[in-house]
Amino acid sequence: MQSPGRCPGIVPALPDQRVPQGVVVRGGAAATEVQTSLGAQSVTSAPIAALVASYLLGAIPTSFLAGKAFKRIDLREHGSKNLGATNVYRLMGWRYAIPVGIFDVAKGAVPVLIIGPAVSTLGWFPLACGVMAVVGHVFSVFVGFRGGKGVATSAGVVLGLAPMAVGICLVIWALIVWVSGYVSLGSVVATGVFPALVWVLYPARRESIWLYGLLAAVIIWMHRSNIRRLANGTENRFGRHAKGADSA
Repeated sequence: MQSPGRCPGIVPALPDQRVPQGVVVRGGAAATEVQTSLGAQSVTSAPIAALVASYLLGAIPTSFLAGKAFKRIDLREHGSKNLGATNVYRLMGWRYAIPVGIFDVAKGAVPVLIIGPAVSTLGWFPLACGVMAVVGHVFSVFVGFRGGKGVATSAGVVLGLAPMAVGICLVIWALIVWVSGYVSLGSVVATGVFPALVWVLYPARRESIWLYGLLAAVIIWMHRSNIRRLANGTENRFGRHAKGADSA
């Protein structure tokens, strides 16, 4: 028996099913396929956005802004011309260097503790966000891809991930600076030791040891001019207001 108003031999069409963004498909399987595709795009774009956000946060030129705001100077043209807390100290004093240093540490900590975990459950991803923050600090898009040497921001990155290793490195750094007077030497040695300490003290993090190694390599590479001066005996000791001795 036919329903009223229907012609024999005609199969009624399936009802339209709508998915987000105005896409219209017919049939449950097609709708599921489109929704899955949209979900995959979201999953893919979120980590990329997190990495970009971490870079931009790290790229905030804290010391440059402090110099311009409080002393009307461009730190890229004074002192060591390095955009780091050490140059702020040399040119502006502890009053400005301490908050600049704290903010630079926070630039590394926020991507590792907040941005990365909010986006991905992969154990290495927060560290990857931290590395991007350090890259942003060293090569800031806001000041012509110049910046600091990444020590303070890197400390913020690793502080929440490997605090015991950080503590040991701080002791090593302090002893070297106290004995030799060279901040750069302490920074380079402590940075070089750090990946080995992570390997020994944190076996669960060995799968991402290459990222720790990359972070250390960036910092040491940024100290290449300091290393040359150390080798030549011309590196300035901490406390002397001279050019070229910065290590932050």
